[in-house]
Amino acid sequence: MESKDRLAVDIGGTFVDSIMFDRETGEINVEKASTTPDQPEKGVLNAKDKVGADLAETEAFVHGTTLGINAFLEREGARTGIVTNEGFRDVFEIGRTNVERESMYDIRYKKPEQIVPRRRRIGVPGRIDANGDVSEPLDEDAVREAARELVDDHDVESIAICFLHSYRNGEHERQAGEIIREEVPDVSLSLSSDITGEYREYERTSTAVLDAYIKPIFENYVDRLDGALREDGFDGSFFITRSGGGTLTAENATTAPVHTILSGPAGGLIGASHVGDVTDRDNLIAVDMGGTSLDACVIENGAPAVEYDSTLGHMPMMIPVYDIRTIGAGGGSIAWHDGEFLKVGPKSAGADPGPICYGRGGTEPTVTDAAVALGYMDPAAFLGGDMDLNQTGALEGIEEKLADPLEMSVDEAARGVFDVTLANTVGAIREITVEKGLDPRDFTMVSYGGAGSLFVPLLAREIGADEVLIPQAPSVFSAWGMLMADVVYDMAQTSITVLDELDYEAFDAQFADLEEEGAQTLGDEGFTGDERTLERFVEMRYLGQEHTVEVDANDVESLDELGERFEARHETRYGHTMDDPPEVVHLRVRAIGENDKPSIEAQEPTDDPTVEPVDTREAYCFAEREKTTFDVYERAQLQPGHEVPGPAIVQEPTTTIVYHSDQTAEIDEYGHILISQED
Repeated sequence: MESKDRLAVDIGGTFVDSIMFDRETGEINVEKASTTPDQPEKGVLNAKDKVGADLAETEAFVHGTTLGINAFLEREGARTGIVTNEGFRDVFEIGRTNVERESMYDIRYKKPEQIVPRRRRIGVPGRIDANGDVSEPLDEDAVREAARELVDDHDVESIAICFLHSYRNGEHERQAGEIIREEVPDVSLSLSSDITGEYREYERTSTAVLDAYIKPIFENYVDRLDGALREDGFDGSFFITRSGGGTLTAENATTAPVHTILSGPAGGLIGASHVGDVTDRDNLIAVDMGGTSLDACVIENGAPAVEYDSTLGHMPMMIPVYDIRTIGAGGGSIAWHDGEFLKVGPKSAGADPGPICYGRGGTEPTVTDAAVALGYMDPAAFLGGDMDLNQTGALEGIEEKLADPLEMSVDEAARGVFDVTLANTVGAIREITVEKGLDPRDFTMVSYGGAGSLFVPLLAREIGADEVLIPQAPSVFSAWGMLMADVVYDMAQTSITVLDELDYEAFDAQFADLEEEGAQTLGDEGFTGDERTLERFVEMRYLGQEHTVEVDANDVESLDELGERFEARHETRYGHTMDDPPEVVHLRVRAIGENDKPSIEAQEPTDDPTVEPVDTREAYCFAEREKTTFDVYERAQLQPGHEVPGPAIVQEPTTTIVYHSDQTAEIDEYGHILISQED
């Protein structure tokens, strides 16, 4: 019998979210289980069991994981070495000599410690020139000696190979890889030419090093999880979400795991884009607030902002990545003081022990504890009643650690935790809107994540956004977004040519080669015919500029038309055009294999817009700056057409939605809650 279910699981800092979609009935089930940091696959399997998934009936399993980024941030990746050209072993450390923005004027600044020290970077003779021609043969004996030295003398577990101009010709990298595999077969390898086809030797080296640093950990995790799923009867496709949107097969993900380093947040942006498309909202600010962090990204004209030159910590990544701003502001963020001022984060209580109110041994007050103190959460209804919250412990913890030392009441301290979190968050939103010439008042905020609906309506008040959209099951929305993801692969090639000197037929032929590669990759995944889409993009700049803008090159019939599109894009981004000649820098093809997706069906609105609350509760209203009576509703009772004025608390099994007395909500035809600011 043909499998009919699709299962998505997203690992967060505190909880693992799972969602199961029955293709025959359209039914969707959602659940949450605790994250298990020491054995991440255990939390995934627990979430799978909790949602009631029958793996024998499951055609696809889609997974989002923070394993890679956590390994880097916690410096728990593999012991890594570098093999590069002789004389260029220090490229990785020299970098671009620039200083991080926040340390630009710090005279005491020191560069962060490199994850690959100089003794584990070895240069070997051999050279390919800028045209891709071999000017000096690769010294195979030197490669063997380098491999043995890295393993025997430095206990290296993973090796990054990055040679000059391998974006033009990866022959020497492939040759070195074959030699190293023969010499030290147990070591993981990452070749820069397998990851990116773009120039800039430092950025390519950094990207290959990041890939090598997380590769053994990622491979072992995926192998363990895949084995456990297969033992439980799973015989379908296993996908991992990509940092720049879409998914790729688990097998291809282990080949270049750097593409999954921001896997978790990507699912929510895929889902938010789909919701925007269905509801005719092209401009969104997606805000995912979970247990440990808050992620925010702009979706403009229906597409999330993508970067091709992003950074992780101090290290550049030359891969497509959603332009996400992340700050340490989640439900588990710890509130503390420096003797004078109240502060929140970035340290988190995580999943174990978690906030004080979880009753698992946590002793530091968190944002979640403050929410309990402010009256927003029902201690007996957390996770649908599966977990009782220790309200007394939360209040006592806030009193002991915050209120008494700062000489304020418990209510004032809890309110202060929200005020400080709000101030931290506003800065992140301004970075991706105001500082890029965008007015947040022109955008709808999409709120999701376990703590998002508790906090984002308050954030919208602060930045002036007129509307907040809270989708169905917001606490597992990133997992839901993963169900909406197609299989995506990106192909790129650097080809720096002034537009006036470009031959259109040669230009089109370069794209055709990339499209052939993309079509072949999708064909290997089983996508054929109308299931495949190939999209063209070009990165361009004016001659003499450093940075580029991405230009849609689909259906371009002439180079003049491409130039016009570039100038229009440049003027939109920077507010002006220039007289200098345009220059093509990179050609990109995005290959998309279309998956089956759950559909969102519109419903007829109710004739009566009024709905009665199930309860009332004393809670803190930020519009009135005091505690007042909130009406309490169950999300399940709210139907399309209902109007629900604030202040109100809307409960659902896996999250709580809070909005204030100067806000009101209505339910749209898809069951989304739309919260707007009253005049």
